[in-house]
Amino acid sequence: MQVLIIGIGTRGDVAPYTGLGVRIQEAGFEVTIAAHAPYASMVAEAGLGFRPIPGDPVAALSTLRPAAWAEYGRQISDGLADAAAEGADLLILNAVSSAGMHVAEAMGIPSMGAHLQPVEPSADYPPVHGAVRSSLGRWGNRTAGWLMFAMPTPAFSGSAKRLRARLGLPPISSRAAYRRREATRWPVYHGFSPLVLPRPADWRPGLEVTGYWWPAPRPNWRPSPELADFLESGPAPAFVGFGSQAAVGRHAERRTEVALAALRRAGLRGVLQTGVQGRLGDDVLGVGVVPHAWLFPRMAVVAHHAAAGTTAAGLRAGVPAVAVPWINDQPLWARQLHRLGVAPPPLTGRLTAERLSAALADALARRTRAEEIGGLIAAEDGAEPVVRAVEHAFITR
Repeated sequence: MQVLIIGIGTRGDVAPYTGLGVRIQEAGFEVTIAAHAPYASMVAEAGLGFRPIPGDPVAALSTLRPAAWAEYGRQISDGLADAAAEGADLLILNAVSSAGMHVAEAMGIPSMGAHLQPVEPSADYPPVHGAVRSSLGRWGNRTAGWLMFAMPTPAFSGSAKRLRARLGLPPISSRAAYRRREATRWPVYHGFSPLVLPRPADWRPGLEVTGYWWPAPRPNWRPSPELADFLESGPAPAFVGFGSQAAVGRHAERRTEVALAALRRAGLRGVLQTGVQGRLGDDVLGVGVVPHAWLFPRMAVVAHHAAAGTTAAGLRAGVPAVAVPWINDQPLWARQLHRLGVAPPPLTGRLTAERLSAALADALARRTRAEEIGGLIAAEDGAEPVVRAVEHAFITR
């Protein structure tokens, strides 16, 4: 039986599905991940099949042009249909690949959601995909969340219509598609810890919070001699990184300067993942892609953009955090880190060396609480409920 996982997005949006895919494969299924081409090697290292989805998510996130987003939406929907056409008995869709429901309908196969973010409407939080950064009140949060499903942005409004025409399906409005989804109680499993975000009481049956899905281990990966030597040459450093989108362009240069100044003010050694690589002085090293599961346990504190995967890795490592959110679900996870007591209030607005330095000092005092939360999260098995759901989907076919 062929399980096809659709992981649209950047590296952090794909990595958790490698670990989830391994667990499903160990249960006796053939697992393939469809994602953007740069992540093929990461998937292959996990021993899973790979099918490419065209498009560049980093470029899409760096522009506000509707035409660029419309083209990216077209690439996703066409690539998703092409990937499924190579063979699938079950589709598992991340939060950005909802178009896969149309593909599953056309193929007559089951599908389910496996989301890293809580995109379902709830009074407990504002929509995580959009420009809203703070609560709109309980009624406002839920209404705005529903509108995100029922009224897609102009950039994506034509993608589903065109995809359904290609698949030979009749047209359907976004509102009708959402109502059908809810009426059938389409299952969605959420790969984050209920300790971090408890399951909202106003979610319908079929929406579950399982615990985190961890990226598959990379047994052949080794740190560079430069990184290994740096870590051994002094006390545990601070990590500063703001994600793959922020590691390119003019913002990367400015944030690197801010990070260097903040580390100097705080008297900390540092590992930077801000777009520069190599020695940046005696006490700071810039690195490229390094598995956070390996790196974070060796850090004294981690300052990051509070994306879902990076947040999870820091919590599991038991290290305190400084959250610097800027888009989508990042403000939600940043608030939850502070609520848990493992991070100071999120740093929003203009980032300065003074603010970052003070936040690092605050976070360092939260080490005991971070270790406590890390032990609880590491004991969870978020993949198990999804494996059971996959088995059930094939039994009931």
